[in-house]
Amino acid sequence: MSSIWSGAISFGLIHIPVTLYSATRENTPKFQYVRKKDLCPIGYVKVCKATGEEVSWPEIVRGYEYDKGDFVILSDEDFRHAALKRSEVIAIEDFVDEKEIDPMLYMKPYYIGPDQKSDRIYNFLLEALKKTGKIGLGKFVFQKKEHLVALKAEKGILVLNTLRLSGELRHPPKESLPKKTPVPGRELAMAIELIDKLSVHFDPEKYHDTHTEKLEKVIENKRKGKKMHIPKMKEVSATQVPDLLAALRKSLHKAHRKTSHIH
Repeated sequence: MSSIWSGAISFGLIHIPVTLYSATRENTPKFQYVRKKDLCPIGYVKVCKATGEEVSWPEIVRGYEYDKGDFVILSDEDFRHAALKRSEVIAIEDFVDEKEIDPMLYMKPYYIGPDQKSDRIYNFLLEALKKTGKIGLGKFVFQKKEHLVALKAEKGILVLNTLRLSGELRHPPKESLPKKTPVPGRELAMAIELIDKLSVHFDPEKYHDTHTEKLEKVIENKRKGKKMHIPKMKEVSATQVPDLLAALRKSLHKAHRKTSHIH
């Protein structure tokens, strides 16, 4: 695996040379638009939305619309004034408990490994984070953008997650919040029992991207000239309140049979 950045982690007066690796990969098939009759790839031209005229690249500038139809034009020089210098150091400023970070703030994970000569001091930080259960917070300029990042010990390696800033999260719309209604004790107890019956240890290998798997199968069958049978989607109706108790009983019975079959 090739590294995508090299630099150092610092906290206090400690400076640890490290390298950064992507922890995710994109598995979705890539598609192109092509002309049907001869499979010629399709390109796009820039046109003026008002007149439909084609616009050449030298005529195009970037503008910020601050009011309807009114723009501030920014030059390359303007963007350079706002640009931040690429970070050579991931500076950890604070340490917090993991439970204090809202999971909705997490964005993209990266692996951080030691460089060739920093294994000992790297392991010192790795073990310290593991023992304390703390997460380091800092800022990091990467790919032309400043990121808030969280550093934690995970699976024998340091993992860096980019985080959303709090202002990037929306509050739930009021109309989406449920109305306050009484929750019957018997139904609640059965729901809790059902949740307990269906509780397992999390195994990420159990879950697959079924849409991509089906799409890849469609592509392969089309390539081989095979016809595909598309099953009809079953309609599922919402459980009504009067049917809730019966639905819970059936679900519990099914869960009991499932667990007894496993054991």
